[in-house]
Amino acid sequence: MKKLKYFYVSILLISTVLTSCNYMDIVPDMVATIEGNAFSMRAQAEKYFFTCYSYLPYAGSPYDDPAMLGGDEMWLSPYNNNYSNAKNLATGAQRANEPYFDYWRGAAGGKNLYRGISDCNIFLANIDRVPDMSIAEKNRWRAEVEILKAYYHFYLIRMYGPIPIKDVNVSIEADTKATHVFRNTVDECFSYIVNKMDSIIKLEYLPEVIQDKANEAGRITKGIALVLKAKMAVYRASPLFNGNTDYRGLKDRRGIEIFCPEKTEEQKRQLWSEAAEDCKEAIDFLRSSGLASLYKYTGTEYGADISQITRDVLTLRLALTEKWNSDIIWANTNGWTNENQRQSLPRDIEAAKATNTEQRGNFAVPIKILYQFYTKNGVPIEEDKTWSYTDRFVPRTVGEDQRYRLKTTEQTIGMHFDRELRYYASIGFDGGIWFGQGTNSEDQFLQCKMGQAAANQVTHTWNVTGMFPKKLVHPKTAVSASATGFTAQQYPFPFIRLPEIFLLYAEALNEAENSQSNRDLAISYLDSVRIRAGLRGVKASWRDFSVNPSKPDTQEGLRSIIKQETLIEFAFEGHRFWDLRRWKDALREYNKPITGWNITYSSTVEYYTETLIYQTKFTPRDYFFPIHDGEILRNSNTLQNYGW
Repeated sequence: MKKLKYFYVSILLISTVLTSCNYMDIVPDMVATIEGNAFSMRAQAEKYFFTCYSYLPYAGSPYDDPAMLGGDEMWLSPYNNNYSNAKNLATGAQRANEPYFDYWRGAAGGKNLYRGISDCNIFLANIDRVPDMSIAEKNRWRAEVEILKAYYHFYLIRMYGPIPIKDVNVSIEADTKATHVFRNTVDECFSYIVNKMDSIIKLEYLPEVIQDKANEAGRITKGIALVLKAKMAVYRASPLFNGNTDYRGLKDRRGIEIFCPEKTEEQKRQLWSEAAEDCKEAIDFLRSSGLASLYKYTGTEYGADISQITRDVLTLRLALTEKWNSDIIWANTNGWTNENQRQSLPRDIEAAKATNTEQRGNFAVPIKILYQFYTKNGVPIEEDKTWSYTDRFVPRTVGEDQRYRLKTTEQTIGMHFDRELRYYASIGFDGGIWFGQGTNSEDQFLQCKMGQAAANQVTHTWNVTGMFPKKLVHPKTAVSASATGFTAQQYPFPFIRLPEIFLLYAEALNEAENSQSNRDLAISYLDSVRIRAGLRGVKASWRDFSVNPSKPDTQEGLRSIIKQETLIEFAFEGHRFWDLRRWKDALREYNKPITGWNITYSSTVEYYTETLIYQTKFTPRDYFFPIHDGEILRNSNTLQNYGW
């Protein structure tokens, strides 16, 4: 990704000069001179073009992405302060005087997205002046930057709710009152970004696929734009934004309700119908372009004779971690995953390196996340009439029927038996097979009890639950032979994977119309994701194994299934953080306690004691991030979010 790395050397300096600290960015006096240089030739304009890309939030970064460690999907020990912004967010210590992950002004792990929007506006106002470029190339660059501008607005809307739309920069001749803007209503915000996406896509300036992957991988294509538009439309239709009455009465100085709470049920359904149409448009395009095939591992580099179970688990792991596989629609080419893998990998698996104190494996999976994965029969563990829910914490010896998932002859708890393949692909736990780690052994397993290879060796930082987000670790990433660190197989972290558009379409169909035909079509897209995960279809699974066999036949029941499928498929990818919010399920889910195993014990019975680690507290105000108090003081027209 040569070109998208280039701007870090020289471009941000230009960006800093061109933009001011004020988020509305009144154009400085010297802008004419600077713009004259920046757009005097193609080579200079290209630098500015990649400046616009440089504001993309670092998806998957534990330092910069609030969705990785700022929720309840992964947890840190109380003594680990390496990711303090995320940790403070997760533990309810967010604040308005210096917010964590401030993407409005650019601080505490957040990029200044309004500055990014300003740079996009400067680019769009000047690209036509470049003399040594073809019209076709100018149009392509212009389209990409317009999409980036819409995406930056979307990212802010997702965090803050209604925001001030900034379609053009404020002129230097303008009165300073021009920067004292009001927040647009939530409906105005979504109309702006969805319409912007639609208008740019229709111009047909974007390429269908990237031909020169060495230099252009990660740049926006028509498929990326269509999926982004569909995702924006689904968010617009979701309960947090669509007729949300929780913030009724939140009026600005004009007396305008910025959350537009009053909507009829028909108006709400109409937004879901529009979202479904946008999803279908994106899927149809991907299919016509040959881009709609879910990834499947068919290689031999991990051994020609490995079991089918191991192959299927590799498919699910590599769908995230294999560079530019067919699942990847858009990935963060400047957000590599070294830190995620370092902290998701156990200290070691084999006792030979049990003295390793460099590798900590700090990212810990709470027990409540184990519950969201299905049984091997494709239904929730509390619904499966063949799975012993009451014995989920009872240890038992692993037999041959569990081989390739669990280590035979070892003892582990019932929770780990007879689960779906995504459970074993996503989570590393005591007694579970960990394929990879520099070998192709199908018998290599994790040992987490006190005194064993993956157990804690230091006093100030460790895995606090005894379970690891294995999904984030490429199978070729391993603790190094020197036992002092690790070697990582890097991969760009995805913004969007293909299963997302399938599941968004299923959700939109189910919400748009309470009819069996819509449910059947939604289920067909659910099934395509489930089959890749080794499960049967929704109807067959619930009919044969659930205590509630009619669940898929109702809108409410299918809604629950779609949500759970989404949480499973995108575990540890930063989706749960945003999805629980847009569904308005965060109050229920985030307030469930964070628990883990008793990692201070070596015996099986004592180790498998559920232990309270932290009682989280999520309140209605936490659905949206606070705007910095300094911005409220600077501009009295900016209404602070509820509760802050």
